[in-house]
Amino acid sequence: MGRKSVAVLDVRSSEVTVLIGERGVNHTFVFKASRTEPYEGYDEDGAFFADKGFADAVLRAVDGVERVCGERIRTLYVGVPGMFTLVVPKEHEISFPASKRISQRDVTLLFDSGREECPGYRFIRATSMFFLTSDKRRVIDPVGLVSDKLSGLLTYFYCSNYFAERMQSVFGHLPVELRYLPSEAVQASYLIPPETRDETALFLDTGYLASTVCVLLGNGVLTQRTFWVGRGQIVARLMEAFSLPYDGAALLLSRVNLSRKDGDPLLEFTYKGTSYEIPVPRLLEEVKAGLDDLCEAVSGFLEECAGEELDYKPLLVTGEGVPDLRGALEHIGKRLNRVCEPVSPDLPFFNKPSASSRIALVDTAYEDHRKRGLLCRILNVFGGKL
Repeated sequence: MGRKSVAVLDVRSSEVTVLIGERGVNHTFVFKASRTEPYEGYDEDGAFFADKGFADAVLRAVDGVERVCGERIRTLYVGVPGMFTLVVPKEHEISFPASKRISQRDVTLLFDSGREECPGYRFIRATSMFFLTSDKRRVIDPVGLVSDKLSGLLTYFYCSNYFAERMQSVFGHLPVELRYLPSEAVQASYLIPPETRDETALFLDTGYLASTVCVLLGNGVLTQRTFWVGRGQIVARLMEAFSLPYDGAALLLSRVNLSRKDGDPLLEFTYKGTSYEIPVPRLLEEVKAGLDDLCEAVSGFLEECAGEELDYKPLLVTGEGVPDLRGALEHIGKRLNRVCEPVSPDLPFFNKPSASSRIALVDTAYEDHRKRGLLCRILNVFGGKL
């Protein structure tokens, strides 16, 4: 690939996407190739239903974009879903012999010295919610300030060994370097303005089989929880209620409007030549019941976070699971007694919640790639190595 391009693998609960892109003018992106492949997904215990099916889907997506670009992927940034991510918030402090001007090296030392090993997981990234200096100044970036100590509320992200081992088995025969990114955290950082996150924010990424809710603060995550509930479980309800095949139930769900007030009580629905008479009141009832499962999960999580000053915070929602279901956010908002707002990339052709994770991964991967390139150039000048 070109030196300015990055390749990302977005792993969702029903499909994987490989996307190659680079930064354009005015903070936009130029995408060279994209390929999405379905697979069987993973269960509520965080295990893939079919390892081979997952591997085949990833390799088909990689092969597809490489054919379009005519180049091999050498480095691949992999988005780790919430089901396979461990989030560890931590307060940590380091002291200096005397007051000094804080450097980036001191910030790195703070992160490194606070990191701990977590059985069953491997460290992939660390971010900060905020830093504190000796005079109790709370800042986002302490570099350049004078202090005799530096403390911070930090977030450490870990990827499960299970997920990393599955990824390594997929690419074990290929010369591809894998770099892992916590999917929900990078989405939140990309989609939600810093001024909103600085005051604590509530973020919900809804997927097909799994959904993840996070409490955000600054550039970090205070707490995160993943539930095995999403659009697919609602589709399963419609399959059982109306004796529909899977694809037919998915199509029926896409046509539902929960805001509907009146109209014909029967919906004439045709799928592959077979006609069905669907009672509209029961259809709406089944969809709302499926959404209520998500509401109950989120509500239980919020009760545990009662001290996080979230009572009047809106729920910022993205992902392919819920936002495009007409009337769904309104229903969730009423159940949770909270405003629900959809968030999505501000990009032409990619301005849908279903595109949030892949675009956010490209954004973060590009910044990491750029910083690594700059660091390598600096080290080369001084004879060092990365």
